[in-house]
Amino acid sequence: MKRSGLILVAVLAVIGIYFLVSYNSFVKKDEKVRQQWSEVQNTYQRRLDLTPNLVSTVKGIAGFEQSTLVAIAEARGRAQQGLGGEPTPENYNRQSDLQDSLAAASNRIIAVIERYPTLKGTEAYRGLQTQLEGNERRIKVARNDFNAAVAVYNSAVRSFPGNIAAGVLGFKPREGFQAVAGADQNVAIKFR
Repeated sequence: MKRSGLILVAVLAVIGIYFLVSYNSFVKKDEKVRQQWSEVQNTYQRRLDLTPNLVSTVKGIAGFEQSTLVAIAEARGRAQQGLGGEPTPENYNRQSDLQDSLAAASNRIIAVIERYPTLKGTEAYRGLQTQLEGNERRIKVARNDFNAAVAVYNSAVRSFPGNIAAGVLGFKPREGFQAVAGADQNVAIKFR
């Protein structure tokens, strides 16, 4: 009788230690997901901060369509208001849509600028193009790193026996960034 009691205590201790270790592991992985989400937010903010300066530089050199500048300013404003929040699928999609609209508006600058051959060769244009491309690369890297952190977290939460501990401790799988519908199609660039 005493021996079975010791065995039961030992089994419960092992299970308790397992849950403690699992909990700490899930917390670390969840924090990594949150850290990577913050990095995505950081790159979005960089884009928001840099875009008006880049537009002002180019605007000072070439008097191009006011509607392009208005579209960028409006897209930036919407994207600025959309920053923050928890890393939820709804928030990813909302922020991704807002940031994609800002990126599209920014890309229109390049199309407009290419209509001005003298501007194309200037240092301002090269700097603008380099900065816009760099922003998009940074966002891509931040999203990839976020998706990698989500994959590590989800693997821990969904694989056996971690899934049992995750379910008991309230850790649920997360969603990462996914391509928007139509992203696999070529984008037609048309010049007026």
